[in-house]
Amino acid sequence: MATANPTPQHAAPPAYPPSLTPAQVAQLRDLAVDWSLAHGLVIRAVGADGKPVPHSAVHAPVALYPSPFPRACFERARALQPAFNTLVHRITRDPDWLAGVMDTLGDTDAFTARLYAIWRERRAAAAASPAAEADQPITLGVHRSDYLVHRDAASGALDIQQVELNTIASSFGCLSTLTAQLHRYLLDKTDFYNRVDDPTTHDITAAALPPNAATANIARGLAEAHALYGNPRAVVVMVVQPGERNALDQRWLEYELIETHRVRLLRRTLADLHAQATVTPDRKLVIETLSGPTEVSVVYYRAGYGPGDYPTEAEWAARALVERSLAVKCPTVAQQLAGAKKVQQVLANAGEVERFLPAADAALVRSSFTGLFPLDAGTPEGDAAYARALAEPHRFVVKPQREGGGNNIYGADIPAFLRALPACDRSAYILMELITPPPMQNVLVRTGELIADADVVSELGIYGIWVAKGDEVVINEAGGHLLRTKVASSNEGGVAAGFAVLDSPLLF
Repeated sequence: MATANPTPQHAAPPAYPPSLTPAQVAQLRDLAVDWSLAHGLVIRAVGADGKPVPHSAVHAPVALYPSPFPRACFERARALQPAFNTLVHRITRDPDWLAGVMDTLGDTDAFTARLYAIWRERRAAAAASPAAEADQPITLGVHRSDYLVHRDAASGALDIQQVELNTIASSFGCLSTLTAQLHRYLLDKTDFYNRVDDPTTHDITAAALPPNAATANIARGLAEAHALYGNPRAVVVMVVQPGERNALDQRWLEYELIETHRVRLLRRTLADLHAQATVTPDRKLVIETLSGPTEVSVVYYRAGYGPGDYPTEAEWAARALVERSLAVKCPTVAQQLAGAKKVQQVLANAGEVERFLPAADAALVRSSFTGLFPLDAGTPEGDAAYARALAEPHRFVVKPQREGGGNNIYGADIPAFLRALPACDRSAYILMELITPPPMQNVLVRTGELIADADVVSELGIYGIWVAKGDEVVINEAGGHLLRTKVASSNEGGVAAGFAVLDSPLLF
Protein backbone atom coordinates (compact mmCIF):
# COMPACT_ATOMS: atom_id res chain seq x y z
CA MET A 1 0.00 0.00 0.00
CA ALA A 2 1.27 3.50 -0.82
CA THR A 3 2.67 5.82 1.78
CA ALA A 4 0.93 9.01 2.79
CA ASN A 5 3.97 11.20 2.22
CA PRO A 6 3.52 14.03 -0.29
CA THR A 7 5.94 14.52 -3.16
CA PRO A 8 8.36 17.42 -2.53
CA GLN A 9 8.52 19.90 -5.42
CA HIS A 10 10.86 22.85 -4.97
CA ALA A 11 12.09 23.77 -8.45
CA ALA A 12 9.88 25.46 -11.02
CA PRO A 13 8.21 22.86 -13.28
CA PRO A 14 9.61 22.42 -16.80
CA ALA A 15 7.99 24.37 -19.60
CA TYR A 16 5.14 22.42 -21.20
CA PRO A 17 3.84 21.55 -23.73
CA PRO A 18 6.85 21.31 -26.04
CA SER A 19 7.49 24.34 -28.22
CA LEU A 20 6.61 23.26 -31.75
CA THR A 21 6.02 25.10 -35.00
CA PRO A 22 2.43 25.80 -36.09
CA ALA A 23 2.87 23.29 -38.91
CA GLN A 24 3.98 20.58 -36.47
CA VAL A 25 1.04 21.26 -34.15
CA ALA A 26 -1.39 21.17 -37.09
CA GLN A 27 0.02 17.83 -38.23
CA LEU A 28 -0.35 16.40 -34.72
CA ARG A 29 -3.95 17.61 -34.66
CA ASP A 30 -4.72 15.93 -37.99
CA LEU A 31 -3.02 12.71 -36.93
CA ALA A 32 -4.90 12.68 -33.62
CA VAL A 33 -8.29 13.29 -35.23
CA ASP A 34 -7.83 10.61 -37.91
CA TRP A 35 -6.46 8.05 -35.42
CA SER A 36 -9.42 8.72 -33.13
CA LEU A 37 -11.96 8.27 -35.94
CA ALA A 38 -10.24 5.11 -37.18
CA HIS A 39 -9.93 3.51 -33.73
CA GLY A 40 -13.28 4.39 -32.15
CA LEU A 41 -12.15 7.22 -29.87
CA VAL A 42 -15.45 8.88 -30.72
CA ILE A 43 -18.75 10.24 -29.39
CA ARG A 44 -22.07 10.77 -31.13
CA ALA A 45 -22.28 13.88 -33.29
CA VAL A 46 -24.82 16.53 -32.28
CA GLY A 47 -27.40 17.82 -34.73
CA ALA A 48 -28.73 21.33 -35.21
CA ASP A 49 -31.37 20.62 -32.57
CA GLY A 50 -28.67 19.92 -29.97
CA LYS A 51 -29.52 16.21 -29.79
CA PRO A 52 -27.15 13.31 -30.58
CA VAL A 53 -27.36 12.01 -34.14
CA PRO A 54 -27.91 8.21 -33.91
CA HIS A 55 -25.77 7.15 -36.88
CA SER A 56 -22.97 9.72 -36.89
CA ALA A 57 -19.86 10.24 -34.77
CA VAL A 58 -17.08 12.76 -34.22
CA HIS A 59 -13.77 12.35 -32.45
CA ALA A 60 -13.93 12.66 -28.68
CA PRO A 61 -12.41 15.86 -27.27
CA VAL A 62 -8.79 15.10 -26.38
CA ALA A 63 -5.59 16.70 -25.14
CA LEU A 64 -2.98 16.80 -27.89
CA TYR A 65 -0.21 15.97 -25.41
CA PRO A 66 -0.33 13.80 -22.28
CA SER A 67 -0.46 16.03 -19.20
CA PRO A 68 2.38 15.89 -16.65
CA PHE A 69 1.34 14.11 -13.45
CA PRO A 70 3.58 13.25 -10.48
CA ARG A 71 4.44 9.55 -10.60
CA ALA A 72 4.28 9.20 -6.81
CA CYS A 73 0.77 10.72 -6.76
CA PHE A 74 -0.39 8.42 -9.55
CA GLU A 75 0.94 5.31 -7.83
CA ARG A 76 -0.57 6.36 -4.50
CA ALA A 77 -3.99 6.81 -6.10
CA ARG A 78 -3.79 3.35 -7.65
CA ALA A 79 -2.66 1.78 -4.39
CA LEU A 80 -5.53 3.39 -2.48
CA GLN A 81 -8.27 1.95 -4.69
CA PRO A 82 -8.60 -1.51 -3.13
CA ALA A 83 -9.18 0.16 0.26
CA PHE A 84 -11.93 2.35 -1.22
CA ASN A 85 -13.52 -0.72 -2.86
CA THR A 86 -13.52 -2.46 0.51
CA LEU A 87 -14.88 0.64 2.21
CA VAL A 88 -17.93 0.74 -0.07
CA HIS A 89 -18.61 -2.95 0.48
CA ARG A 90 -18.39 -2.69 4.25
CA ILE A 91 -20.65 0.36 4.36
CA THR A 92 -23.31 -1.64 2.52
CA ARG A 93 -22.87 -4.45 5.04
CA ASP A 94 -23.58 -2.04 7.91
CA PRO A 95 -27.17 -1.01 7.15
CA ASP A 96 -27.74 0.70 10.50
CA TRP A 97 -24.80 3.04 9.90
CA LEU A 98 -25.89 3.84 6.35
CA ALA A 99 -29.47 4.41 7.50
CA GLY A 100 -28.23 6.79 10.18
CA VAL A 101 -26.46 8.91 7.57
CA MET A 102 -29.42 8.88 5.19
CA ASP A 103 -31.81 9.83 7.99
CA THR A 104 -29.95 13.12 8.47
CA LEU A 105 -31.02 14.12 4.95
CA GLY A 106 -34.73 13.62 5.65
CA ASP A 107 -36.72 14.67 2.61
CA THR A 108 -34.46 17.60 1.72
CA ASP A 109 -33.17 15.79 -1.37
CA ALA A 110 -36.13 14.15 -3.11
CA PHE A 111 -33.99 12.02 -5.42
CA THR A 112 -31.82 10.53 -2.68
CA ALA A 113 -34.92 10.08 -0.49
CA ARG A 114 -36.56 8.02 -3.24
CA LEU A 115 -33.52 5.75 -3.55
CA TYR A 116 -33.45 5.43 0.23
CA ALA A 117 -37.12 4.42 0.22
CA ILE A 118 -36.40 1.58 -2.26
CA TRP A 119 -33.58 0.39 -0.05
CA ARG A 120 -35.75 0.52 3.09
CA GLU A 121 -38.48 -1.48 1.33
CA ARG A 122 -35.99 -4.19 0.42
CA ARG A 123 -34.65 -4.32 3.99
CA ALA A 124 -38.18 -4.66 5.36
CA ALA A 125 -39.04 -7.42 2.89
CA ALA A 126 -35.86 -9.34 3.72
CA ALA A 127 -36.54 -9.00 7.45
CA ALA A 128 -40.12 -10.25 7.04
CA SER A 129 -39.22 -13.20 4.78
CA PRO A 130 -35.50 -13.97 5.15
CA ALA A 131 -35.55 -17.10 3.02
CA ALA A 132 -37.71 -15.77 0.18
CA GLU A 133 -36.44 -12.18 0.05
CA ALA A 134 -32.75 -12.46 0.90
CA ASP A 135 -30.36 -10.22 -1.02
CA GLN A 136 -28.29 -11.57 -3.89
CA PRO A 137 -24.97 -12.46 -2.18
CA ILE A 138 -22.89 -11.68 -5.28
CA THR A 139 -21.80 -8.04 -5.35
CA LEU A 140 -20.16 -6.18 -8.22
CA GLY A 141 -18.64 -2.73 -8.02
CA VAL A 142 -17.24 -0.63 -10.85
CA HIS A 143 -16.22 2.43 -8.87
CA ARG A 144 -14.03 5.42 -9.66
CA SER A 145 -12.21 7.57 -7.15
CA ASP A 146 -11.37 11.02 -8.52
CA TYR A 147 -8.42 13.15 -7.37
CA LEU A 148 -6.73 16.47 -7.98
CA VAL A 149 -3.09 17.14 -7.26
CA HIS A 150 -2.91 19.69 -4.45
CA ARG A 151 0.07 22.00 -4.05
CA ASP A 152 0.73 23.06 -0.47
CA ALA A 153 0.96 26.86 -0.39
CA ALA A 154 3.72 26.90 2.20
CA SER A 155 6.01 24.02 1.18
CA GLY A 156 5.14 23.58 -2.47
CA ALA A 157 4.77 19.83 -1.86
CA LEU A 158 2.38 17.96 -4.15
CA ASP A 159 -0.11 15.33 -3.01
CA ILE A 160 -3.44 13.91 -4.18
CA GLN A 161 -6.70 14.92 -2.56
CA GLN A 162 -9.95 13.14 -3.30
CA VAL A 163 -12.68 15.02 -5.13
CA GLU A 164 -15.31 12.28 -4.90
CA LEU A 165 -15.93 8.55 -5.01
CA ASN A 166 -18.30 7.43 -7.79
CA THR A 167 -20.20 4.18 -7.25
CA ILE A 168 -22.57 4.36 -10.25
CA ALA A 169 -22.11 4.95 -13.99
CA SER A 170 -18.35 5.55 -13.85
CA SER A 171 -17.86 6.45 -17.50
CA PHE A 172 -15.07 6.81 -20.07
CA GLY A 173 -13.06 3.76 -19.07
CA CYS A 174 -12.96 2.54 -22.67
CA LEU A 175 -12.22 5.88 -24.32
CA SER A 176 -9.53 6.47 -21.68
CA THR A 177 -7.91 3.21 -22.73
CA LEU A 178 -7.88 4.50 -26.30
CA THR A 179 -6.57 7.94 -25.30
CA ALA A 180 -3.48 6.33 -23.76
CA GLN A 181 -2.96 4.47 -27.04
CA LEU A 182 -3.42 7.69 -29.02
CA HIS A 183 -0.61 9.45 -27.17
CA ARG A 184 1.67 6.45 -27.67
CA TYR A 185 0.85 6.52 -31.39
CA LEU A 186 1.73 10.21 -31.69
CA LEU A 187 5.04 9.54 -29.94
CA ASP A 188 5.86 6.63 -32.27
CA LYS A 189 4.60 8.34 -35.43
CA THR A 190 6.59 11.59 -35.30
CA ASP A 191 10.16 12.53 -34.50
CA PHE A 192 9.17 15.87 -32.94
CA TYR A 193 6.46 14.94 -30.39
CA ASN A 194 9.18 14.45 -27.79
CA ARG A 195 11.61 17.39 -27.92
CA VAL A 196 14.77 15.51 -26.97
CA ASP A 197 16.75 18.57 -28.07
CA ASP A 198 14.99 20.78 -25.48
CA PRO A 199 15.99 19.97 -21.89
CA THR A 200 13.63 22.65 -20.52
CA THR A 201 10.49 20.60 -21.24
CA HIS A 202 9.11 17.31 -19.92
CA ASP A 203 10.46 14.24 -21.71
CA ILE A 204 7.61 12.38 -23.45
CA THR A 205 8.73 8.74 -23.47
CA ALA A 206 6.96 5.39 -23.55
CA ALA A 207 8.18 4.70 -20.01
CA ALA A 208 6.40 7.84 -18.79
CA LEU A 209 3.06 6.82 -20.35
CA PRO A 210 1.46 4.22 -18.06
CA PRO A 211 -0.54 1.41 -19.68
CA ASN A 212 -4.30 1.62 -19.21
CA ALA A 213 -6.35 -1.58 -19.26
CA ALA A 214 -9.65 -0.11 -18.05
CA THR A 215 -11.69 -1.69 -20.87
CA ALA A 216 -10.39 -5.19 -20.21
CA ASN A 217 -10.63 -4.89 -16.42
CA ILE A 218 -14.18 -3.50 -16.28
CA ALA A 219 -15.34 -6.19 -18.70
CA ARG A 220 -13.56 -8.86 -16.63
CA GLY A 221 -15.44 -7.71 -13.53
CA LEU A 222 -18.76 -7.96 -15.36
CA ALA A 223 -17.83 -11.38 -16.76
CA GLU A 224 -16.78 -12.70 -13.34
CA ALA A 225 -20.07 -11.62 -11.76
CA HIS A 226 -21.93 -13.24 -14.66
CA ALA A 227 -20.00 -16.49 -14.16
CA LEU A 228 -20.72 -16.51 -10.42
CA TYR A 229 -24.42 -16.04 -11.16
CA GLY A 230 -24.31 -19.49 -12.71
CA ASN A 231 -26.37 -19.39 -15.90
CA PRO A 232 -24.12 -19.13 -18.98
CA ARG A 233 -27.18 -18.54 -21.20
CA ALA A 234 -28.20 -15.42 -19.25
CA VAL A 235 -27.36 -11.93 -20.50
CA VAL A 236 -25.88 -8.79 -18.99
CA VAL A 237 -28.11 -5.71 -19.30
CA MET A 238 -26.53 -2.27 -19.45
CA VAL A 239 -28.99 0.42 -18.35
CA VAL A 240 -28.46 3.48 -20.55
CA GLN A 241 -30.00 6.88 -21.11
CA PRO A 242 -32.20 7.40 -24.18
CA GLY A 243 -30.26 9.15 -26.91
CA GLU A 244 -26.96 8.54 -25.08
CA ARG A 245 -24.16 10.58 -26.68
CA ASN A 246 -21.49 8.50 -24.99
CA ALA A 247 -22.86 5.19 -26.32
CA LEU A 248 -19.64 4.37 -28.16
CA ASP A 249 -17.58 4.37 -24.96
CA GLN A 250 -20.15 1.90 -23.61
CA ARG A 251 -20.16 -0.25 -26.76
CA TRP A 252 -16.51 -1.21 -26.26
CA LEU A 253 -17.50 -3.10 -23.08
CA GLU A 254 -20.16 -4.95 -25.07
CA TYR A 255 -17.57 -5.96 -27.67
CA GLU A 256 -14.98 -6.97 -25.06
CA LEU A 257 -17.54 -9.13 -23.23
CA ILE A 258 -18.62 -11.05 -26.33
CA GLU A 259 -15.16 -11.36 -27.94
CA THR A 260 -13.12 -12.25 -24.84
CA HIS A 261 -15.67 -13.79 -22.45
CA ARG A 262 -18.50 -14.99 -24.74
CA VAL A 263 -21.01 -13.05 -22.66
CA ARG A 264 -23.85 -11.19 -24.38
CA LEU A 265 -24.77 -7.65 -23.30
CA LEU A 266 -28.05 -5.90 -24.13
CA ARG A 267 -28.67 -2.16 -23.87
CA ARG A 268 -31.93 -1.01 -22.27
CA THR A 269 -33.29 2.22 -20.81
CA LEU A 270 -35.16 2.21 -17.52
CA ALA A 271 -38.36 2.75 -19.53
CA ASP A 272 -37.47 -0.32 -21.61
CA LEU A 273 -37.06 -2.38 -18.45
CA HIS A 274 -40.43 -1.23 -17.17
CA ALA A 275 -42.05 -2.41 -20.40
CA GLN A 276 -40.02 -5.58 -21.01
CA ALA A 277 -38.79 -6.99 -17.68
CA THR A 278 -40.51 -9.21 -15.13
CA VAL A 279 -39.46 -10.98 -11.95
CA THR A 280 -40.40 -14.64 -11.66
CA PRO A 281 -41.76 -16.18 -8.44
CA ASP A 282 -38.21 -17.34 -7.61
CA ARG A 283 -37.03 -13.75 -8.26
CA LYS A 284 -35.16 -14.29 -11.52
CA LEU A 285 -35.09 -11.18 -13.70
CA VAL A 286 -36.38 -11.97 -17.19
CA ILE A 287 -36.40 -9.57 -20.13
CA GLU A 288 -38.25 -9.82 -23.42
CA THR A 289 -35.86 -9.91 -26.40
CA LEU A 290 -36.20 -10.58 -30.11
CA SER A 291 -35.32 -14.19 -29.27
CA GLY A 292 -37.96 -14.46 -26.55
CA PRO A 293 -37.80 -14.23 -22.74
CA THR A 294 -34.19 -14.22 -21.50
CA GLU A 295 -32.80 -14.43 -17.98
CA VAL A 296 -30.60 -11.55 -16.81
CA SER A 297 -27.45 -12.28 -14.79
CA VAL A 298 -26.10 -8.75 -14.25
CA VAL A 299 -27.67 -5.28 -14.47
CA TYR A 300 -24.95 -2.68 -15.03
CA TYR A 301 -26.14 0.90 -14.62
CA ARG A 302 -24.69 3.58 -16.89
CA ALA A 303 -27.79 5.65 -16.11
CA GLY A 304 -29.90 6.14 -13.01
CA TYR A 305 -27.54 8.49 -11.19
CA GLY A 306 -29.68 11.63 -11.30
CA PRO A 307 -33.33 12.71 -11.20
CA GLY A 308 -33.36 13.33 -14.95
CA ASP A 309 -33.10 9.57 -15.46
CA TYR A 310 -36.49 9.09 -13.72
CA PRO A 311 -38.92 11.38 -15.58
CA THR A 312 -41.96 9.23 -14.73
CA GLU A 313 -43.03 6.63 -12.21
CA ALA A 314 -42.23 3.94 -14.80
CA GLU A 315 -38.49 4.45 -14.38
CA TRP A 316 -38.76 4.29 -10.58
CA ALA A 317 -40.83 1.13 -10.85
CA ALA A 318 -38.17 -0.42 -13.08
CA ARG A 319 -35.42 0.40 -10.59
CA ALA A 320 -37.42 -1.14 -7.74
CA LEU A 321 -38.18 -4.22 -9.83
CA VAL A 322 -34.51 -4.82 -10.61
CA GLU A 323 -33.57 -4.25 -6.96
CA ARG A 324 -36.05 -6.93 -5.85
CA SER A 325 -34.66 -9.48 -8.31
CA LEU A 326 -31.73 -11.84 -7.83
CA ALA A 327 -29.81 -10.36 -10.77
CA VAL A 328 -26.42 -8.99 -9.74
CA LYS A 329 -26.75 -5.20 -9.56
CA CYS A 330 -23.90 -2.79 -10.36
CA PRO A 331 -24.57 -0.89 -8.24
CA THR A 332 -27.18 -1.97 -5.75
CA VAL A 333 -29.13 0.94 -4.30
CA ALA A 334 -27.05 0.52 -1.13
CA GLN A 335 -23.82 0.91 -3.14
CA GLN A 336 -25.23 4.00 -4.84
CA LEU A 337 -26.16 5.53 -1.48
CA ALA A 338 -22.67 4.73 -0.19
CA GLY A 339 -21.33 7.09 -2.88
CA ALA A 340 -23.51 10.02 -1.76
CA LYS A 341 -21.73 13.26 -0.88
CA LYS A 342 -23.22 13.13 2.61
CA VAL A 343 -21.54 9.78 3.18
CA GLN A 344 -18.25 11.25 1.93
CA GLN A 345 -18.58 14.09 4.43
CA VAL A 346 -19.51 11.85 7.37
CA LEU A 347 -16.57 9.54 6.62
CA ALA A 348 -14.27 12.53 7.13
CA ASN A 349 -15.37 12.70 10.77
CA ALA A 350 -13.03 11.20 13.36
CA GLY A 351 -13.42 7.45 13.78
CA GLU A 352 -15.78 6.82 10.88
CA VAL A 353 -13.40 5.37 8.27
CA GLU A 354 -11.75 3.44 11.10
CA ARG A 355 -15.09 1.74 11.73
CA PHE A 356 -14.77 -0.09 8.41
CA LEU A 357 -11.05 -0.48 7.65
CA PRO A 358 -7.90 -1.65 9.44
CA ALA A 359 -5.91 1.18 11.00
CA ALA A 360 -3.22 1.35 8.30
CA ASP A 361 -5.70 1.41 5.41
CA ALA A 362 -7.93 3.88 7.23
CA ALA A 363 -5.01 6.25 7.77
CA LEU A 364 -4.10 6.15 4.08
CA VAL A 365 -7.68 6.70 2.96
CA ARG A 366 -8.08 9.57 5.42
CA SER A 367 -4.85 11.18 4.18
CA SER A 368 -6.49 11.68 0.75
CA PHE A 369 -9.40 13.69 2.19
CA THR A 370 -9.61 17.45 1.88
CA GLY A 371 -11.71 19.48 4.33
CA LEU A 372 -15.33 18.24 4.31
CA PHE A 373 -18.02 19.82 6.48
CA PRO A 374 -21.78 19.47 7.06
CA LEU A 375 -24.09 22.41 6.43
CA ASP A 376 -26.96 21.10 8.61
CA ALA A 377 -28.82 23.99 10.26
CA GLY A 378 -29.03 23.97 14.04
CA THR A 379 -25.88 21.89 14.61
CA PRO A 380 -22.61 23.43 15.83
CA GLU A 381 -20.60 21.95 12.95
CA GLY A 382 -23.17 22.87 10.30
CA ASP A 383 -23.66 26.43 11.51
CA ALA A 384 -19.90 26.98 11.78
CA ALA A 385 -19.34 25.72 8.23
CA TYR A 386 -22.21 27.88 6.97
CA ALA A 387 -20.57 30.95 8.52
CA ARG A 388 -17.16 30.09 7.04
CA ALA A 389 -18.66 29.63 3.59
CA LEU A 390 -20.27 33.08 3.75
CA ALA A 391 -17.11 34.73 5.09
CA GLU A 392 -14.57 33.06 2.75
CA PRO A 393 -16.49 31.64 -0.22
CA HIS A 394 -13.38 31.58 -2.44
CA ARG A 395 -12.02 28.73 -0.31
CA PHE A 396 -14.94 26.36 -0.84
CA VAL A 397 -17.35 24.50 -3.10
CA VAL A 398 -20.91 23.55 -2.10
CA LYS A 399 -21.93 20.08 -3.29
CA PRO A 400 -25.39 18.46 -3.51
CA GLN A 401 -26.14 14.71 -3.64
CA ARG A 402 -25.74 14.63 -7.42
CA GLU A 403 -23.55 13.11 -10.12
CA GLY A 404 -22.98 14.06 -13.74
CA GLY A 405 -21.46 17.55 -13.63
CA GLY A 406 -22.91 21.03 -13.52
CA ASN A 407 -24.43 20.76 -10.04
CA ASN A 408 -21.84 22.33 -7.72
CA ILE A 409 -21.73 25.92 -6.46
CA TYR A 410 -18.36 27.67 -6.40
CA GLY A 411 -16.70 30.74 -4.91
CA ALA A 412 -18.52 33.99 -5.46
CA ASP A 413 -21.80 32.21 -6.18
CA ILE A 414 -21.90 30.59 -2.74
CA PRO A 415 -23.18 33.47 -0.53
CA ALA A 416 -26.27 34.23 -2.62
CA PHE A 417 -27.03 30.52 -2.97
CA LEU A 418 -26.75 29.79 0.75
CA ARG A 419 -28.75 32.85 1.79
CA ALA A 420 -31.57 31.80 -0.53
CA LEU A 421 -31.47 28.20 0.69
CA PRO A 422 -34.10 27.38 3.36
CA ALA A 423 -32.46 26.27 6.59
CA CYS A 424 -34.38 22.99 6.47
CA ASP A 425 -32.75 22.16 3.11
CA ARG A 426 -29.14 22.79 4.13
CA SER A 427 -28.53 19.15 5.12
CA ALA A 428 -28.88 18.18 1.45
CA TYR A 429 -25.52 19.88 0.77
CA ILE A 430 -21.97 19.56 2.03
CA LEU A 431 -19.13 22.07 2.08
CA MET A 432 -15.76 21.09 0.67
CA GLU A 433 -12.48 22.97 0.70
CA LEU A 434 -11.24 23.79 -2.78
CA ILE A 435 -8.21 21.83 -3.91
CA THR A 436 -5.48 23.99 -5.50
CA PRO A 437 -3.65 22.11 -8.26
CA PRO A 438 -0.43 23.47 -9.75
CA PRO A 439 -0.79 25.46 -12.99
CA MET A 440 -0.22 23.66 -16.31
CA GLN A 441 -0.68 24.24 -20.01
CA ASN A 442 -1.72 21.95 -22.84
CA VAL A 443 -3.27 22.05 -26.31
CA LEU A 444 -6.85 20.78 -26.50
CA VAL A 445 -8.64 19.45 -29.59
CA ARG A 446 -12.42 19.61 -29.85
CA THR A 447 -14.31 18.93 -33.13
CA GLY A 448 -11.05 19.39 -35.02
CA GLU A 449 -10.36 22.84 -33.57
CA LEU A 450 -7.27 23.65 -31.52
CA ILE A 451 -7.38 25.41 -28.16
CA ALA A 452 -3.69 26.29 -27.98
CA ASP A 453 -1.59 26.90 -24.86
CA ALA A 454 -4.61 26.72 -22.59
CA ASP A 455 -4.19 27.01 -18.82
CA VAL A 456 -5.54 23.66 -17.66
CA VAL A 457 -6.22 21.47 -14.64
CA SER A 458 -6.22 17.66 -14.77
CA GLU A 459 -8.36 15.36 -12.62
CA LEU A 460 -7.28 11.74 -12.20
CA GLY A 461 -9.83 8.97 -11.77
CA ILE A 462 -8.86 5.44 -10.72
CA TYR A 463 -11.34 2.70 -11.58
CA GLY A 464 -11.98 0.12 -8.89
CA ILE A 465 -13.18 -3.40 -9.71
CA TRP A 466 -14.88 -5.33 -6.91
CA VAL A 467 -16.47 -8.77 -7.10
CA ALA A 468 -17.45 -10.75 -4.01
CA LYS A 469 -19.77 -13.51 -2.91
CA GLY A 470 -20.91 -12.53 0.54
CA ASP A 471 -17.68 -11.49 2.25
CA GLU A 472 -15.54 -13.79 0.09
CA VAL A 473 -13.59 -11.38 -2.12
CA VAL A 474 -13.06 -12.57 -5.70
CA ILE A 475 -11.64 -9.38 -7.29
CA ASN A 476 -10.49 -6.23 -5.51
CA GLU A 477 -8.14 -4.09 -7.54
CA ALA A 478 -7.46 -0.87 -9.36
CA GLY A 479 -8.77 -1.39 -12.87
CA GLY A 480 -7.29 1.42 -14.96
CA HIS A 481 -7.47 5.19 -15.00
CA LEU A 482 -9.10 8.27 -16.49
CA LEU A 483 -7.48 11.67 -16.84
CA ARG A 484 -9.83 14.55 -17.63
CA THR A 485 -8.29 17.91 -18.44
CA LYS A 486 -10.26 21.14 -18.45
CA VAL A 487 -9.55 24.79 -18.97
CA ALA A 488 -8.59 26.13 -15.54
CA SER A 489 -11.36 28.76 -15.60
CA SER A 490 -14.01 26.01 -15.77
CA ASN A 491 -15.29 24.74 -12.43
CA GLU A 492 -16.79 21.48 -13.75
CA GLY A 493 -14.95 18.51 -15.21
CA GLY A 494 -17.41 16.37 -17.18
CA VAL A 495 -16.34 15.29 -20.68
CA ALA A 496 -19.85 14.30 -21.79
CA ALA A 497 -21.20 17.58 -20.40
CA GLY A 498 -18.69 19.51 -22.53
CA PHE A 499 -16.49 20.84 -19.71
CA ALA A 500 -13.33 18.76 -20.25
CA VAL A 501 -11.29 16.63 -22.68
CA LEU A 502 -9.88 13.13 -22.40
CA ASP A 503 -6.21 12.94 -21.56
CA SER A 504 -3.55 10.55 -20.27
CA PRO A 505 -0.87 11.09 -17.63
CA LEU A 506 2.79 11.77 -18.38
CA LEU A 507 4.50 10.57 -15.24
CA PHE A 508 7.49 12.46 -13.87
